[in-house]
Amino acid sequence: MTRQLMKKADAAMAATYMRFPLTIVKGEGCHLYDSEGNRYIDFLAGIAVCNLGHAHPEVAAALTEQANRLWHVSNLYYTEPQTALAEWLVKRSFADRVFFCNSGAEANEAAIKLARKYFYDKGQSERYRIIAMEMSFHGRTLATLTATGQDKIKKGFAPLPDGFDHVPFNDLTALRAKIGPATAAVLMEPILGEGGVLLPEPGYIKKVREICDKHGLLLIFDEIQTGIGRTGRLFAYENFDVVPDIMTLAKALANGLPMGAMLATEKVVAAFDAGSHATTFGGTPIVSAAALKVMQVIEEKGIVARGCETGAYFKQKLVGLQKKHASIVDVRGMGLLLGAELNREGASVVAACQQKGFLINCIQEKILRFAPPLVIEKEAIDALVDCLDEIL
Repeated sequence: MTRQLMKKADAAMAATYMRFPLTIVKGEGCHLYDSEGNRYIDFLAGIAVCNLGHAHPEVAAALTEQANRLWHVSNLYYTEPQTALAEWLVKRSFADRVFFCNSGAEANEAAIKLARKYFYDKGQSERYRIIAMEMSFHGRTLATLTATGQDKIKKGFAPLPDGFDHVPFNDLTALRAKIGPATAAVLMEPILGEGGVLLPEPGYIKKVREICDKHGLLLIFDEIQTGIGRTGRLFAYENFDVVPDIMTLAKALANGLPMGAMLATEKVVAAFDAGSHATTFGGTPIVSAAALKVMQVIEEKGIVARGCETGAYFKQKLVGLQKKHASIVDVRGMGLLLGAELNREGASVVAACQQKGFLINCIQEKILRFAPPLVIEKEAIDALVDCLDEIL
């Protein structure tokens, strides 16, 4: 069945993905099942998306209930699920207002547009440039691709939009040097996810905030991968005691349904007046209902605290593995966003784990990334570590 489906898929769809030879047919909790009946423990969660695991019964029930009532009416009208979700996010974050969209890239596009519109409305239209970080990842639209600090994914798409500058992550001197009269904002991931699970040095995030305040710049946090409990707090910025002006979310927001969000303070978001930005599908009733239930379950069942504790346990186990195997040169991360850097390519390790029933992935060729559901059990972590021990 898998070979037949692969053949059909490869013939019918654009070849933009290097897919594994698996046909996933079912998910339940932290497990996935393929068409051959094999079971896998999922340590990737759809790339940091399914924080509650797969087919969560309470989310499924909320989705089903809303599906029998109302799916879509566009944003020409008010709906209850969207309003309730917006209130929940505002109440539990720094932000005063939310703009809903469909993906992380769209959320970052909205943030970029808002930063420019903010200065335009202040009579400073010359301030439009955004400083981003090298090795960052912000999306694959033309603007977010340009904001991304990895040249390898930009090849073939020139000319790219003007208005973006890049500096090394953790380099305050380079950041200060790049700021000029045209600079409007700093856009950054609090932890570089696709760039290699790179953590900020102590005090770095606070210094970036201070620099932005000194020069009148907006600070935008891309929390698409780090948000919704992934780093041991509901939002990663809480780990650093720093508040941004704008924040973007997606991935885990609706536990697998397509949803993105841009959150901002009242002062900044006022620049988005009627007609200045819009989306047809953003925050539809059916997706909002699912996302609201995700948020409620995360809060009511203490999922963030649980993920924080489990993440610390997982990291400790990986550090123990590093002491045993010279091929692991570094273990880093926060919460349940962890990376183990190897001194060789990691694709073969990923393939070997898959053969043994564990799904992980490799980024930047040598870094094994682990982003399991926040409900992963310690027994599953032990089993993966034993598997990696054997493979290495």
